[in-house]
Amino acid sequence: MSDLQERLHLIRDDNSDICGVIAIHSTALGPAAGGCRLWHYASDQNMIEDAVRLARGMSYKNALAGLPFGGGKAVLRKPDEPFDRTALFRLFGRSVEELQGEYITAEDVGTGISDMRTVRQQTYYVAGLEQHGGRAGGDPSPWTSLGVFEAMKIAARIRFGSDLKGLRVAVQGVGNVGAGLCRLLHRAGAKLIIADIDTEKAAALAEELGAHHLNVDEILRVDAEIFAPCALGAVLNEKTIPTLRVGLICGAANNQLATEADGEALMQRAISYAPDYVVNAGGIINVAAEYLGESDDQVENRVLQIGNRLARILQIAADEHTPPHVVADRMAQQIIAERRMAAAS
Repeated sequence: MSDLQERLHLIRDDNSDICGVIAIHSTALGPAAGGCRLWHYASDQNMIEDAVRLARGMSYKNALAGLPFGGGKAVLRKPDEPFDRTALFRLFGRSVEELQGEYITAEDVGTGISDMRTVRQQTYYVAGLEQHGGRAGGDPSPWTSLGVFEAMKIAARIRFGSDLKGLRVAVQGVGNVGAGLCRLLHRAGAKLIIADIDTEKAAALAEELGAHHLNVDEILRVDAEIFAPCALGAVLNEKTIPTLRVGLICGAANNQLATEADGEALMQRAISYAPDYVVNAGGIINVAAEYLGESDDQVENRVLQIGNRLARILQIAADEHTPPHVVADRMAQQIIAERRMAAAS
């Protein structure tokens, strides 16, 4: 847990199977902001390690997106079925309230607007709720999809010298974000290859978009120009990287690199990598705007800047012959360090 700079806030109910953790990585730029994930974990240790990595990613994501927030993440260990979902999120809401604004939550993998409504009954420090008027709010996944799409357009132009029309894009994971990305890619004329552990969902989307549907164990070996990981993390590792037959990786999943060395391995194979927390920032941009009382137009303006930010990172990486994730990490760390220094002076 050496990545954790600030602290862990444990969530546990002695009378039930409910447990979780809020990891706060940095509050240098403002309150720690990041969603709440509900997932099956083999152990509490696995849950905590995931929360710590995700919180660090949120610090870097918020810093590079220019948001006045630090990085945090909540992870809840999904109890065995059946369980009282309302009781779980009431407990989580009380845990958020205990931090008194140090952490602001929203939905993430396995959670949604209805869960955040339950959290809102216990604390003010939550976003990802319904929209009101022209203000930002609601499901942040369409904004995440748009940001990844905009980044992919820029990255494809740099890597292949073309737009997305006619390029083969293999999308792993077609939940809300992945499916939204697929629809944007379809409209742009890309040739889609999709896979998801929910085969019925993937098959239905493939029929809707005229995409080629593969099993999840096949998508990492498919011959395509672009691979878009949009499921869970650590998909790029020492076992999978040698099987890849793509020129560019650009997707919505968090923590796609299993280790730092895997970014170097991609560069050695001449596979361009768009750092995940750079390209998938659309959701937190929307959440931040909702919390700050901003408008959809302000969200869109920020999301449309993601592609240009990625272009700068890829250019520096090429000039320095350095993996792009190293460049992005360095830029985010510098922003955070400068704010800490300014606050200390």
